[in-house]
Amino acid sequence: MADTSSPVSGVAERYATALFELSVEDSALEDVEANLDRFADLLAESGDFRRLVESPVISAEDQARALAAIAERVGITGLAANFAGVLAVNRRLFALPGVIRAVKRMAAERRGEVTAEVTSANALSEAQKEALKAALKERLGKDATLDLKVDPAILGGLVVKLGSQMIDSSLRTKLNMMKSRLKEAS
Repeated sequence: MADTSSPVSGVAERYATALFELSVEDSALEDVEANLDRFADLLAESGDFRRLVESPVISAEDQARALAAIAERVGITGLAANFAGVLAVNRRLFALPGVIRAVKRMAAERRGEVTAEVTSANALSEAQKEALKAALKERLGKDATLDLKVDPAILGGLVVKLGSQMIDSSLRTKLNMMKSRLKEAS
């Protein structure tokens, strides 16, 4: 369920619903997901791309032109590229990360999968991602789609959110618990 207290998430959810429905209608959901993954990779890897997406001072025309050039260069095509262009023209490009998460969640639900929000201190390797998917499948009895985030502040370990459940095995949490116990003992 979307966090409706945030205007950004409400905008992202509405746009994501439209993109998801268009994708299903055009039998292009798999292609759209792959292209959205490329956008997500760009957001994770490029500070310049993040600034382009988030900046309120860049004009809609400049955002749309830059976005089209970047999409063409990295091979993002079709409905996802066109939709991102619509976001830019409508001054809603800031909602792209939320749109990506929401479409991925809707697609996973359609396939009968659960989406796990996973936060790690460093980017996970393919082997680590597969091991995590296998562990989640064993625990849940369903395939899991991973929504990966990197947050160096957790120091190590993982924080996994499955709906309202949270499994926090981060080093930061363990150190805070140890600190708290030491304070109680003194």
